[in-house]
Amino acid sequence: MRWRAFWVPECREIPSIRVQELAGWADLSEREARVGIHTGDPILLSPQYEVDERLGLYLCRSAFARLERETKRNYVSDYCVFFDFLHARGKNWDQAAADDLWDFEDWRTRSPHNPRKIGASRWNRGLAALTRLYRWAAAHGHVMASPVETKAVFDRRGDVVQVPAARAKGARTSDVRWLTPRAFRRWVDVGLRGHTAAGVVGPGWSGRLEDRNAAFADLLFSSGVRLSEGASLLTFEMPRPRLNGGRYYHGRLARAVTKSKRARTFYASAPAVASVESYVESTRALAVRRAQVRGRYDAMPKRLVTRQTGFQRTLLHWRDQEGREGQTPLSEATVTERMSYFTEGPVGPEPLWLWLNESGMPLCPASWQNVFRAASQRCRDELGGVMDEPPWCTPHMCRHSFALHMLVVLHHVMDVRMGLSPEERRDFRLLYGDPWRMVQDLLGHAQLETTRNVYLAPVADLQLRALLLEPESGTGQAARSDAWVNSLLGRIARESENIQDLDDRLVTR
Repeated sequence: MRWRAFWVPECREIPSIRVQELAGWADLSEREARVGIHTGDPILLSPQYEVDERLGLYLCRSAFARLERETKRNYVSDYCVFFDFLHARGKNWDQAAADDLWDFEDWRTRSPHNPRKIGASRWNRGLAALTRLYRWAAAHGHVMASPVETKAVFDRRGDVVQVPAARAKGARTSDVRWLTPRAFRRWVDVGLRGHTAAGVVGPGWSGRLEDRNAAFADLLFSSGVRLSEGASLLTFEMPRPRLNGGRYYHGRLARAVTKSKRARTFYASAPAVASVESYVESTRALAVRRAQVRGRYDAMPKRLVTRQTGFQRTLLHWRDQEGREGQTPLSEATVTERMSYFTEGPVGPEPLWLWLNESGMPLCPASWQNVFRAASQRCRDELGGVMDEPPWCTPHMCRHSFALHMLVVLHHVMDVRMGLSPEERRDFRLLYGDPWRMVQDLLGHAQLETTRNVYLAPVADLQLRALLLEPESGTGQAARSDAWVNSLLGRIARESENIQDLDDRLVTR
């Protein structure tokens, strides 16, 4: 018997549901709204199959509800683990004492009786989750005192602050991994497109959604956008390919969907943009048409966008199911709102949400994790016999890899291809900025230290500038081509255990 978490679905996907039953789902949404439960909210169920009203208030009505979606998912998972630990001791969550927390810390991080011990970073995350919960519970009189003991320390400004006494030291800020472009392409071909080690499509591969999945992975790898940012794009926010349009196209990420809550420009490669366009005109169009024929969009809650006004058409005018009209700035449209936006197509309503499932319904951003996980598993199954380390990938690894690739390319362009003298390089950097700052802007980081210390720390000590300025064999511009950049990335990969690349010598087991 364990504590379990359930989530109010952001899109109610019932492929076999009859049209007349959709009205019940709409009514359910209204009842949830009346009691303060919204899409994306978690619900905790005790081992006795009971819902604690106090936990419901905390999860749905406190500052917890305003946390980022992934943070909420992680924190709820941490709550379930701690509550299970207390349940094994015959205690409820509101009966935890300081000794329980210290015993939990020992069991979670050091005990030989725990087969799934965690590291310092993971422990600190869970401790932050428990600190938030019990601080709220103590303030509202649900517990006598928080089990999280604190101690006074000096912060960077010299002020005295209280921090959890059980906080682990030496935690890594992030477990960063990379893929070189050729390793990423092998992962896409095998994991998402169903190729075998021989480079041909495997027997039995259906490939129903391979163009959608490959297009999304290409977008993340070529642009460096976060999963939640790329997954919440509307159709008209994606750049369109143009004749003689160059190697990269730019788009705009709305403030409401970025982690920093600041709008920013993103750049996607021409092949990635073309890949998304191909998906929109083929698989996506077919899924929409099937959904229209089956009436999936008719009764579901939605906002029909009637027109777009304002500078660069960023004000959305819409009408909902009950005929009410409203308007929302595109920059303020949340992920949940974006999933409800539709437009009137030639034969009926069509979702503006870019990424759809086979039923033609908006694909929840969290579902992409399963897509990447399944693709990595297929790479292990197919390539395990011919490669020592088959490539694997997560959505955030695409962002890491983009940062590394862009740093190398920008150094290459600035220091090599343009043929600048030391004085000219200095003037160029004063005018346009250092490559590190350019990558910072592309990633949308608020602090340059995040770019340097978190994303690129394992390769910072390789002294990229010296590597990039090494004389190349051969003459002419061909020696400074993309192949040269890929060759350099391969050299860096051989010196860093966290960068995945393809071994030219395939090993047969």
